[in-house]
Amino acid sequence: AVASGKGGVGKSTIAVNLATTLSTSFKVGLLDLDIYGPSLPLLTGLNEQPKITKDNKLIPLEKFNLKLMSFGFINNQNSPAVWRGPMVSRMTQQFFQDVIWGELDYLILDLPPGTGDIQLTLVQQLAITGAIIITTPQEIALLDVKKGADMFSKVNTPVLGVIENMTHFLCPHCSKSSQIFPGSGGKDESTRLDVPLLGQLYLNAEVSQSCDEGTPYVITHQESPITKEYNKIANQIIDLSS
Repeated sequence: AVASGKGGVGKSTIAVNLATTLSTSFKVGLLDLDIYGPSLPLLTGLNEQPKITKDNKLIPLEKFNLKLMSFGFINNQNSPAVWRGPMVSRMTQQFFQDVIWGELDYLILDLPPGTGDIQLTLVQQLAITGAIIITTPQEIALLDVKKGADMFSKVNTPVLGVIENMTHFLCPHCSKSSQIFPGSGGKDESTRLDVPLLGQLYLNAEVSQSCDEGTPYVITHQESPITKEYNKIANQIIDLSS
């Protein structure tokens, strides 16, 4: 599970790039569990509906050597999901029970922010190998991130480590780094949880551009320091989850 108590810290971007990195050596699925704000269709450039079998099972879409599923593939992109909690819980359950994932080595779960119905359904339905907590450096982000991390300890799901996103701004022209956000949220939270700081990812305009274009950054910028950091993170996750 790729998680955070706060929105806007880059969970979905990290989830898709991490899954893509793992897929070079493993069979990987990526499940976007944000019912209210699914972003996987945009991040992968997919705008089609999954096929349904005769017994009403969903067949994941495939791209970038990944098996992909999101509420955004099922729901009209322009239609808001105006749903109460029980409906959200049922949809989350369907993603676990009614999707034909096949044989996978890793299923990466991109969670919505917060500690609500989706997270509770998740930990009740699945035995999760571990959670990865995403934060940004500043203290205001860390306040909500702590709540998300503590939720996993209460439901006996191990936290594998912390990733700090937007650590610095990395200039695409001269590769000079500048700290934009004050604080050291990733290091502070990993110390508090007594887990590794898996990586620190730079803020870079090309990452945002790759999201808008629907191609994971690690595919289009294979020699980038950011891609090398993703490789480092992936290797640690392989070691921690094996």
